[in-house]
Amino acid sequence: MQTPFHFFLRNMWLAAGGDHAFMEQVQLVGEGQLASPFAVTELASGSIAAAGLAIAEWSQRRFDLRHRVQIDQRLASLWFATSLRPQGWQLPPAWDAIAGDYPCKDGWIRLHTNAAHHRHAALQVLGCEAERDTVAAVVAGWYGAELESAIVQAGGCAAQMRSSDDWAMHAQGTAVQQEPVLHRALHTHAHTQASRSALADKMGDPSRPFAGIKVLDLTRILAGPIATRFLAGFGADVLRIDPPDWDEVSVAPEVTLGKRCARLDVRKPDDRHRFEQLLAEADVLIHGYRPEALERLGMGASKRRELNPALVDICLDAYGWTGPWSKRRGFDSLVQMSSGIAEAGMRLSGANRPQPLPVQALDHATGYLLATAAIRGLTERLQHGVGCESRASLARTARLLLCAGTNCHTRPPLAPEHQDDLQHHVEQTSWGPARRLQAPLRFDPVTVSSAATEPLTMRWDYPAGPLGSANAAWVAG
Repeated sequence: MQTPFHFFLRNMWLAAGGDHAFMEQVQLVGEGQLASPFAVTELASGSIAAAGLAIAEWSQRRFDLRHRVQIDQRLASLWFATSLRPQGWQLPPAWDAIAGDYPCKDGWIRLHTNAAHHRHAALQVLGCEAERDTVAAVVAGWYGAELESAIVQAGGCAAQMRSSDDWAMHAQGTAVQQEPVLHRALHTHAHTQASRSALADKMGDPSRPFAGIKVLDLTRILAGPIATRFLAGFGADVLRIDPPDWDEVSVAPEVTLGKRCARLDVRKPDDRHRFEQLLAEADVLIHGYRPEALERLGMGASKRRELNPALVDICLDAYGWTGPWSKRRGFDSLVQMSSGIAEAGMRLSGANRPQPLPVQALDHATGYLLATAAIRGLTERLQHGVGCESRASLARTARLLLCAGTNCHTRPPLAPEHQDDLQHHVEQTSWGPARRLQAPLRFDPVTVSSAATEPLTMRWDYPAGPLGSANAAWVAG
């Protein structure tokens, strides 16, 4: 009988074009489950395992080394919450004061107001001040679908709570059901021996398999930054680019680990020229802007391919790539409300309000799926000299979780966190010292290389730092 862990691993690995036989190299260890009627721990373990398999495949193709991949489901579950443990300081609040779930005339609605312009849009529609009790009183007078539509049209973010049956009958839910886990295309016209040779000549060594690989990161909260953090953990040169007015104070200490973060305003000629130079030299681009956002800036798919024919182009959105909501803004918590996850959690737990997943599992799982797609894209370029494009969405990951079913039986919870769960190394972040969780992945070599000075492990070359703290340039050499 296929377990939920193997269900998620199989679907993600095969969606990225992986070889079924590689899955025999994975071993699951650890005990305990996140408290949820859904298979959240299995989703965490399966998605990280898929990314680990992609590392193992790259190591075999690039360095002729074979590894077994061990995934610790307890540590994977903890990483799906937060990996950072500040020492003597505190992270900023994760949510804006008025973000959250509110009862309306016919159910519940969630407002996502962490970004200032999203908060402004919601308050403009509601016509009230940013005070939680006042917002609640006004929301109570609206029907959920009408308020959702009004806030979205005003440029904000909101989601009415729907059941999975309601979502299945909704035009967007129907569209997502028909989409693959990953939209994936190889660009065979880019086939060149030079492309393969350029990748093979990168500076990688068996212990840092992506050293010399250039990853351009155009992502925001939270799936995309998780993907690029994973790549940085194995040596990739990750350069994150943000516009001048964007910040992520609440999550930057969590997701900027291993990266250099710069700012460019591509509407300005000089910054646009610099961006095009960076893109032309990149091996991987991961971006999370809404569909057509880059097109409006003159950096659509065809332009990107013109600048860099062998590019591994990875992108994500919230609500899927087809259907009437394909261009809608969205976040993990909103997709949980739309797709039926929060309603099922409420119903199955007997609660009187929406019950989301215990962690932002759609973001995290999609992030590791993006990393899997990126690494497999590099492997295919190494083998065949081709570029590729892969697209994922939070809504499609939500469907994958729903397809695994629910388990309302009592399962042993995760044991309380202890000091052995943390790395001994103290990370000197820009906000203060911190410790990270131990890596949830372990690679056990089947073949040994004299070229490897250290074992293949997740580790990062830079501590977490604020956005805009680096130059928009690749590391020399």
